[in-house]
Amino acid sequence: MKLAKPNMMEWMSFLILMPLIGAAMCFKLFGTEWYMHTQAWHGYFYMLCIALAPWYLDVVSVRLIHSQYPTYNTSGRRIAVLFIKICLIVFISCQMIIHGLDYWRIGGYYHKPGDLAWCFLIGFCLTNIATIIWEGDFIVKQWKESLAEQEKYEQLNLIMEFESLKSQVNPHFLFNCLNTLSALITMDKPQAENFLNELSKVYRYLLKNNETGLSNVKSEVEFIRSYFKLLKSRFDDALYFTIEIDPNLEECLLPSLSLQMLVENAVKHNALSKSKPLTVIISTQNKQLQITNNIQPLIKHVPSGKFGLKNINSKYDILKIPGFEVKNDSIYFTVELPLICN
Repeated sequence: MKLAKPNMMEWMSFLILMPLIGAAMCFKLFGTEWYMHTQAWHGYFYMLCIALAPWYLDVVSVRLIHSQYPTYNTSGRRIAVLFIKICLIVFISCQMIIHGLDYWRIGGYYHKPGDLAWCFLIGFCLTNIATIIWEGDFIVKQWKESLAEQEKYEQLNLIMEFESLKSQVNPHFLFNCLNTLSALITMDKPQAENFLNELSKVYRYLLKNNETGLSNVKSEVEFIRSYFKLLKSRFDDALYFTIEIDPNLEECLLPSLSLQMLVENAVKHNALSKSKPLTVIISTQNKQLQITNNIQPLIKHVPSGKFGLKNINSKYDILKIPGFEVKNDSIYFTVELPLICN
């Protein structure tokens, strides 16, 4: 296990505050003119040496507490735990100082009633100054990180919006949809009306969800059903899909338009034919949404920057939610999206 390395601020707090704490304790334990006696100075340097261990323990414990309660929402619990930590460490330090001075008669000291309480009060008050400084530094760092993450998240949203808008106005997609609609109007007007309804649902959802970062599973699945119907009208029996969603997970959240990106990738990078249809399966398992398709490589490889996968993964990174995973066993391609549930 790697030892914690105190930073400059932590060292400065020790080098500035500990001499003050030692001087105040000597004032109480050895008298108002303690600094004029050599023996009292022995007690003073003993206090400084003893204080190194509790100070390092303080540094380690503060970092552990910050890692356990890192957010603004847990500030109350963090401060409460820090308060308990201060009391324990200061009490242990004062016990070590008082009993050490008394046992070895350092500075000619003899234990007197009330000395421990006074030392605790001095140590507690001055140690709180260091804690306030450390906590303030931690809050400022968290605030800066929050701003940086928010800015990064907004940039990703803009990029995602741009890419999504490109797919909306993709001339091939729109051209194929309009051709299909034109043919249906001539051959089957009721079906043409249904097709137009699904097309409007797809575009309405795309436009609406460019403005939000997260959507619930129910909305995403309803949208992807409409999107599949459009794809089905183009590929017919060359494309099949299955949706198996646990109703208890319908209100869980995931990054908006994730399913659309993944389904679009599956259609884009695989060969589709009636003899070898592409099958896309969307299912839930252990609070994860899985999108699986059989792999049917194209004869002519389509260039890919893997933008969709990188974008979705980056959003989960920003949200600090682990579990995003891509699996490829040369037979099936699976993407696992962790769901955000209450």
